[in-house]
Amino acid sequence: MEHPILFLNILFEKLGLPVVGAEHAHTVLEQVLQPHVTYTWVVMIVLLLLASMAAKTLEMVPTRGQNVFEAIITGIEDFMIGVTGEEGRFVFPLIASLGFFILLSNYMGMIPGFFSPTANINTTAACALIVVVFTHVIGIRFHGIKYIKHFMGPIWWLTPLIMPIEIIGHLARVLSLSIRLFGNVFGEELVLGILFFLAGLYLAPLPMMVLGLFTGFIQAFIFCLLSMMYFAGAIEEAH
Repeated sequence: MEHPILFLNILFEKLGLPVVGAEHAHTVLEQVLQPHVTYTWVVMIVLLLLASMAAKTLEMVPTRGQNVFEAIITGIEDFMIGVTGEEGRFVFPLIASLGFFILLSNYMGMIPGFFSPTANINTTAACALIVVVFTHVIGIRFHGIKYIKHFMGPIWWLTPLIMPIEIIGHLARVLSLSIRLFGNVFGEELVLGILFFLAGLYLAPLPMMVLGLFTGFIQAFIFCLLSMMYFAGAIEEAH
């Protein structure tokens, strides 16, 4: 659910740009100006600025902020290696990028005038497609063409039965990752919108916003954990 007032929509209207609902977006410009697209760019710009600031303040003798930042990054990397093994270290930039993007996207919708990109199925489906496609890239990288044998089953005459099941199972990963994230964030947005409308902007929605901080983190964690497990499975497929 979109917020009644989005500051980027107001800005676009002042600039004379078309701002319409998704069901009425026909031109490329109208589609590009949809909230889930524009606020995705906001999230990416914020992440780039934070990364640039963190990189510029790196010192040989770490400051308190640098220690916290390094602890977070190291903790994520160590946890990922515990799931994927040492061979999966190279996927850490992707996992960390998805994790921070999803986390910030989940939290952005809690700010009045902002929209959570992950409250739109297109955003979550795009993240899920990246994970699932890269899973097979990893499988082919580690096992070559033999990776395809995974879809054929242990006995050749079972291939007509096993292959459709395997394909459906891997397509279901896209639905699982995207719908789980979208459903939880959209539900939170819906409840917050109702509370804002019925009970005002202050104390009534506060418990839901506190819960949203927790669920936003959990959803980002689950998405990344499942991604790590898919990557680990692709790495170990032929072992």
